[in-house]
Amino acid sequence: MPKRVSHRERRCEIIDALLQTAGEEGLHAVSMRTVAAKAGVSLRQVQFYFGDKASLMQSALERLEELSHARWEQRKQQLPQTPTVRQHLEAFLEEALPTDEESRLFQRVWSAYAILAMNDQELAKKPFVEGPKRLEKQLATIFASGQERGELLESIAPLIESARLLALNHGLGMSVLVGQRTPKQAMAILHYHLDSIFKD
Repeated sequence: MPKRVSHRERRCEIIDALLQTAGEEGLHAVSMRTVAAKAGVSLRQVQFYFGDKASLMQSALERLEELSHARWEQRKQQLPQTPTVRQHLEAFLEEALPTDEESRLFQRVWSAYAILAMNDQELAKKPFVEGPKRLEKQLATIFASGQERGELLESIAPLIESARLLALNHGLGMSVLVGQRTPKQAMAILHYHLDSIFKD
């Protein structure tokens, strides 16, 4: 008997096919037909689950966020039971860099979406505006905790530092993606920056 697949599983298979196509060939190569072929399903099925290309593209963006959160949750399980603030930040920064094929594909597709979002405010609103703001606040809380525990310099402004660190990490991630430097070199730069805000 053929394997029974739930609606959610089928949707995820189709979305993952879009992400794979976009990562290998760019978003310009994405169409309902190419995604159907990549997923091994009919065009009619793609239309049934997503209606049109815009809905499919938005769903794929939400899937990217979901996968990113899942990777981070998995990475946190590898941290010590009571990690220092620095250990927590280093793990986060390393996870955000394109260090393997899965994370490189994520970065390529995310960057392609970011370019589209420059001309599409609805597309940009949640993942590219609200998402980073939420992340900055989360990191600011971690920085504030580090100050309370005496790990960070008292002169650090947590919210500003979190925005600066995210911007630095994003830029370094792009430089790794295009081959300007290796992930190891990028992490060395991030370590150098962390050295400047943590106490000896």
